[in-house]
Amino acid sequence: MTTDTEEPTLTIDELAARTGVTVRTVRFYSTKGLLPPPVIGPRRVGHYGREHVARLALIEELQHQGMTLAAIERYLRQLPPDLTEHDLAVHRAVVSSWAPEAVETVSGQELARRAGRRLSEEDLARLVAMDVIGEEDGAYRVDTALLRLGVQLLDVPLSQEAILAARTALLEHSRAAAQELTQLLRGEVAERDTQDVKSLSVHMQPLVVQALLTAFQRSLREELREWLKDEEAGGSA
Repeated sequence: MTTDTEEPTLTIDELAARTGVTVRTVRFYSTKGLLPPPVIGPRRVGHYGREHVARLALIEELQHQGMTLAAIERYLRQLPPDLTEHDLAVHRAVVSSWAPEAVETVSGQELARRAGRRLSEEDLARLVAMDVIGEEDGAYRVDTALLRLGVQLLDVPLSQEAILAARTALLEHSRAAAQELTQLLRGEVAERDTQDVKSLSVHMQPLVVQALLTAFQRSLREELREWLKDEEAGGSA
């Protein structure tokens, strides 16, 4: 399994092939500051890593949502400069959640292409269990918004049972938060017409998702900090 601390190993041609963009586009993004500079290796060859792959995926998702290049620049400038590949993947998942649910039916070959890797029978079973894909008459029904995140979870050193339990907990708590927020919004728009309600929903959704992500990240950091303190206290006892 690879980690965020690995040395960048992709040339610009390999990065372009991996992400489906052109070399010219990679260079353009670099000049605009959308991508960090490569690590210069022997013979002055630039090398790119998984962070660059994740940033290009995030840019692609932002474009898919209809954002202009100038808006993407502003969005990326607001992000902390030390984000890891996994942090960027979380942001991409948040951005993709702004879009309506997108489910497509694809062949096994197309599924592997979109996943960016060969998928074993065990991988497919885990993706089915996570409700990222579903088997359908020799093809696969794919939740395109969740596919990249689901594929990344295949490399997480947790059992399938733990991942599914975590998914269940997140779904239950997020549904409860969504219901409470909806009740608050209903109170605010009770006197407005249907068009106003739809407009408010469109504008509020990305803001609420970002707020929930930020609150969850802070809570998770605090819980992990307390956990580590307990482990250290137990080890020194």
